[in-house]
Amino acid sequence: MKVLVTGATGVLGRASVEALVKAGHEVSGLARDEQKAQLLQRLGATPVQGTSLFDEDSLTAAFTGFDAVCNLATHIPVGMAAVLPGAWRTNDRLRTQGSQAVSKAARRAGVRMLVQESVSFMYADAADSWITEESTVAVTRATDPAAVAEANASRFGDAARTAVILRFGLLVGQDPISRWRLARARAGRPVTVGDPSGWAHLLHPSDAGTAVAAALSAPGGVYNVGADPVRRLDMNRVFAESAGRSDLAFVPTLMTKLAGERMATMTRSHRVSSARIREVTGWKPTHDKFDTSWLIDPVHA
Repeated sequence: MKVLVTGATGVLGRASVEALVKAGHEVSGLARDEQKAQLLQRLGATPVQGTSLFDEDSLTAAFTGFDAVCNLATHIPVGMAAVLPGAWRTNDRLRTQGSQAVSKAARRAGVRMLVQESVSFMYADAADSWITEESTVAVTRATDPAAVAEANASRFGDAARTAVILRFGLLVGQDPISRWRLARARAGRPVTVGDPSGWAHLLHPSDAGTAVAAALSAPGGVYNVGADPVRRLDMNRVFAESAGRSDLAFVPTLMTKLAGERMATMTRSHRVSSARIREVTGWKPTHDKFDTSWLIDPVHA
């Protein structure tokens, strides 16, 4: 299949490009500059430059001739920058205006499949109950952009076109946010929010990539994507062990509240099931249980 990836040089995009190439697809990716174009070439993909994610006409030209488009463009702030005013403006615009332009351009270009990234944070707190794709969502201002992206992708789908929405768990692995959390943990600072007995929905970046590749064989619809859910107490223990600490405190509840809605969604208990995508496509995460192998840092190994 001929596939174009937006956000191809980000954490999720790179993992997806690698998985798509390995699966035998002819892969291209949008690249903002020559350095990112060279990165894509090293990954085995063809770079496409000079295209804006907010310009429907240029996207239509770029998408023409492709069978599928994987819209994986995000801009996630790292560390304490995430709580600053305006920190999420670019990411929110990508998920609202960007996803709309991508969906419309893909239709105009004759693309037959659209894969849209989304997040499982939009599910309501379910305590110890399992969460499936039919479970209740609780959209806030923090998660509304992701809900808009899902709606834009859904409008792409019809009798002749397929829209697949992947609700990813929190990416944890060799990525900037995980490295930041490990650095804090090494300094003895708390890195985990929420009730210690609550559940977290996590996903290793490489498994996110193989899920994107698997999605190309899926019927249209929404799919949860993640490893086996983990109690936050156990998640915190793994971070402590990886950082060489005997124990780590949790982020104080007051600090979580002061950080606002962005962090509040991350405190929800999410015992999310990824059974549907496994049953439909055969996808299975290599990193199915969260442990220290997810957090091996070559710099400190």
